[in-house]
Amino acid sequence: MQKKSKSSLDILKNRINKTLDSDRKIAQKKRHKKGYRTARENLEHLVDTGSFIEYGQLAVAAQRSRRDYEELMTETAADGIITGMCKINSEIVGEDNSNALAIINDYSVLAGTQGFFHHKKLDRICELAADSLLPVVMFTEGGGGRPADTDVSTQIAGLNITSFSNWAALTGDSLKIAVNNGYCFAGNAALFGSADICIATKSSWIGMAGPAMIEGGGLGVFKPEEIGPAEMHYKNGHLDYLAENEEDGTNIAKKVLSYFQGKAQIWEANDQSLMGSIIPEDRRMGFPVREIIETLADKNSFLELKKVFGRSVITGFIRLEGKPYALIANDCQQLGGAIDSEASDKVANFLEICNHHDLPVISLVDTPGFMVGPDSETEGAFRRMGNFFKRGSKVESKIVAIILRRGYGLGAMAMTGGSFLDPIYTASWPNGEFGGMGLEGYVKLGFKKELEAEKTEEKKQALYNKLLAKMYEVGKATEAASYLEMDAVINPVDTRAVIIKAFENFGA
Repeated sequence: MQKKSKSSLDILKNRINKTLDSDRKIAQKKRHKKGYRTARENLEHLVDTGSFIEYGQLAVAAQRSRRDYEELMTETAADGIITGMCKINSEIVGEDNSNALAIINDYSVLAGTQGFFHHKKLDRICELAADSLLPVVMFTEGGGGRPADTDVSTQIAGLNITSFSNWAALTGDSLKIAVNNGYCFAGNAALFGSADICIATKSSWIGMAGPAMIEGGGLGVFKPEEIGPAEMHYKNGHLDYLAENEEDGTNIAKKVLSYFQGKAQIWEANDQSLMGSIIPEDRRMGFPVREIIETLADKNSFLELKKVFGRSVITGFIRLEGKPYALIANDCQQLGGAIDSEASDKVANFLEICNHHDLPVISLVDTPGFMVGPDSETEGAFRRMGNFFKRGSKVESKIVAIILRRGYGLGAMAMTGGSFLDPIYTASWPNGEFGGMGLEGYVKLGFKKELEAEKTEEKKQALYNKLLAKMYEVGKATEAASYLEMDAVINPVDTRAVIIKAFENFGA
């Protein structure tokens, strides 16, 4: 009896199955043994159920001339990169605002290396992003360029590949979020580093060269785990978020993306009566500014980036009545709130990304100014703090500034876009205090002769205290507002309502 031939549809189903985890059990088990997820498991978690439309799923590595084609279908499924259009966060921001693109590099295919068709697929999705301006989430695990694609005879070094420039060129148009777990070397690291938001798991090692390239260059023999550990990159400010694992990293990527997608459909406010009790009466005492942020924001909406870098300024996102905002805030428990070079770099970069994507900015100011001294200048303070001003001056997104307590010098000006007149609304809490520099320094410098003329330390201290109290009275919030150096002095309890009204009235 003649065997019935398979229909074309059956052949297609069989061919597609070879790209899925169900037919790639060995690869799946290797991933799970390491405690990692497969590329398609990460994809399933990232995108809304049933929303993914894949591009180039039937691609295989350009190695037909040296390997069995049946083997290539499974072993080099999709040529190591899954690309497509999808929806993400539709349950938060609604169907119309959830469109996105996804790129998942698959380490189970030839160690995640980038081959000929791999690059063609990446180029295709980058072109779609450029045309649609949709946000892109990329998982970047992989080992860089692949030298074994023997079917390709039309290139020597492959330096005419356009994937890296295409991906980088999306900057300012399509939001790019990169997530990494595991080894990310060479070309994959270049893609990761070119993203707007970089998220890595604690089990990540990211470097512009892997062990083989380093050894080939005569620079020594290293294990992969010795190259670019994620915790080092996070401490140095080169990661926006350090995730526990792939699940956590994917959740953070989705949450970050949501702020750029629009208003959350469901939200809950905190009790605003708590706002007035967070800052102590004693002006010399620090306070936890994150309590103010958490109280101001919708419940569970605050997400902080680069938490352990440039710690005197907090950067992150919040929602007010579901609407997303970028947030910068001085932390007086770090360097007394003084803005150092690291913090300047951090905020400048953050503001640039938010400005590119029209995200309004809330600034909570409590700073004695920029960090000063020989050590600060060694770090290139004038250049890095100047860059803070440059980026701030280019912000076209609306800014609302609230001075929580201290608003001194150039640092306070930088926190408001360059001047207290740059925000659409600048207000202070009643305990706000202002000056061209910190009051203590102003008194010591401005009244140096008078202080030195006092014959005893007791009299010198008494005069100092008297002058300081006088300067505080002159520079307190109500006086500064009376000279129109800011727009208003407000009750802390009204802060959330004031911010919401200010943005609404300006259409932000």
